[in-house]
Amino acid sequence: MRIASTMMSSNYLRQLNKNYEQYTKLMEQSDGSKLHRASDDVVGYSKYLRYQNNKISNEQYQDNVSTASTWMKNADAALVNVTDLLATFKEKTEAAANSTQNESDMKDIAKELLANVQEQVADLNTQIGDRFLFAGQKDTTMPFSITDEKMSRGETVTLDEKQQAFFAGADKWGPENTTLKQMLKLNGDDGGTYYMNVYTGDIFTEDFVFNGYKNEQEFDPDSQRIATLNTNPTTAVYPIFDINRHFGTDGVIIDSATSGSGWSTPISVNGATVNLSFATVEQYIVRYNGDDKYISMVKKNGGVDQATDTVNVTGYDLNGTDLFDVACGGTGTAMLNQLMYTVAKIESGDHIWAGREGMTIADTAHTTVLGAETKMAARQQAYESAAGMLTTQNESIVSDITDVSSTDVAYLATKLMEYQTIYSMSLSVGSKILPGSLADYLN
Repeated sequence: MRIASTMMSSNYLRQLNKNYEQYTKLMEQSDGSKLHRASDDVVGYSKYLRYQNNKISNEQYQDNVSTASTWMKNADAALVNVTDLLATFKEKTEAAANSTQNESDMKDIAKELLANVQEQVADLNTQIGDRFLFAGQKDTTMPFSITDEKMSRGETVTLDEKQQAFFAGADKWGPENTTLKQMLKLNGDDGGTYYMNVYTGDIFTEDFVFNGYKNEQEFDPDSQRIATLNTNPTTAVYPIFDINRHFGTDGVIIDSATSGSGWSTPISVNGATVNLSFATVEQYIVRYNGDDKYISMVKKNGGVDQATDTVNVTGYDLNGTDLFDVACGGTGTAMLNQLMYTVAKIESGDHIWAGREGMTIADTAHTTVLGAETKMAARQQAYESAAGMLTTQNESIVSDITDVSSTDVAYLATKLMEYQTIYSMSLSVGSKILPGSLADYLN
């Protein structure tokens, strides 16, 4: 086989360029990473991409946890203020129940209680940046507002634990496994006060609701009620008495000739006809502009767990439901409107009501908010635990990325010197063995 000078030159240059290419690839690793393309190490690059995805997810979870912790710390601070205000509200209501208080004293207490509720509303409108903490997912809308003028709201009685225990019983009234917490107050043209269980339409005297039931062995509506009203055409639907036909969901009475303010119905009491109408009170109304949806800030892989991955508390969680809004699932202001009801009754100088019902309302409100605060504290603890776990995971992921992608400096230095030496020697040898060009001969 004849070896031409052109073939020799071509082979030499190909080997020289290959050597230089390998040298250049090694030089790329001087930035600290040995992986710049998939072809550098197919298996290692696959691991590197997986670890990077894990790192991005981990950092997002850490950011979620940090944001959630900030959210819940601010919400907790607001709720601590609210529970303190409710404790003060209870003390003032107890003071109003003292029969030695004169009319002027009662009005002064009412002013303090009104300021107390207004401060609660301000705390429940707390923001982080432009986001409201207690508005659900409508967190750019201020959730709570108070009407400028007083409105006619229906009166109720909030039953205490003993009354609830007596009137309870899924086989005796209303939807299964539901506790009767309130009754609707009615005024009789005989000067008497009556209370109605709107779920059954049963009407009881004021004396029985507060005193007479204590002398009974068990709840027997057939013998204890004085009348029954049914304004719902289907008896299987609750409530039996269609309260929404007469009141708005915030309890404000409807102004109509045949319903609400114009409603009246006769019943027989001890053989005499008594006409009943709705009892109302003039009070300020609190309204909720948020929703009942939760904000999730996921802290781990998998589906959203509402019990632990939600960070907010809504108006529905804080205020529960009352007699007027139970049919619609709640308005988010039941408790606050009950507190405003308390303000109105104390302002009217009714110290008997303050001791009999006002204390029950104050206790219920305090317990409801405290329960919501406790649930949020448990979620906050879960996020704090997740923060430590995510930090540990991040350290492990970074270590894995370093192991699979970082340059071995000692190995790199050795290989660079090796290829540099080979390249220099190749140049030196080439200058001696390659045939000269025509120009070289002419020189």
